[in-house]
Amino acid sequence: MAFVLASASPRRLDLLAQLDIQPDRVVPSDIDETPGKAELPRPYAARLAREKAEAVASQHPDTIVLAADTVVAVGRRILPKAETESEARACLKLMSGRRHHVYTAVAVIDAAGTRRERLSDTVVTVKRLTDEEINAYIASGEWKGKAGGYAIQGRFAAYVKAMAGSYSGVVGLPLYETNALLSASGLSANGAGR
Repeated sequence: MAFVLASASPRRLDLLAQLDIQPDRVVPSDIDETPGKAELPRPYAARLAREKAEAVASQHPDTIVLAADTVVAVGRRILPKAETESEARACLKLMSGRRHHVYTAVAVIDAAGTRRERLSDTVVTVKRLTDEEINAYIASGEWKGKAGGYAIQGRFAAYVKAMAGSYSGVVGLPLYETNALLSASGLSANGAGR
């Protein structure tokens, strides 16, 4: 049974490797990721993962397709995947000294077309960041293309006071939920069922 990862994220590939699962193909989805008017972060993450999985599954029938989406939110506000220094700086200032949620939704469509979904909700508490710390993090470039303007698996970990939930979910693919979905779809960790 062919397994397709509907994501170009190298972090998701690395996380799947921790389950000893290697996709047969990597096919990034091309969907509109604009949040709907007044769309809340949690359902937004779930919708994007679902739409990504459906878009790729429609092109690759008779395969198992996995898609995921990570959304960083402060309250009801969805933070962008930072592409500019000013976006990243605004995210860091907003998160400084407070808690935020990282929602990572996972959707799997099996070869029979059955869709299964899970969502990981992790609460991350960031220390109060000084201007010097923000400037140094911006200079590192680690924030580029990252939801909320940071990567927890890098330098930013030094600013995280507490975390309740899934570390791998914050990185981009919650392994507990992912393993459960793939197992239910006939693909098990360590390559069993392939």
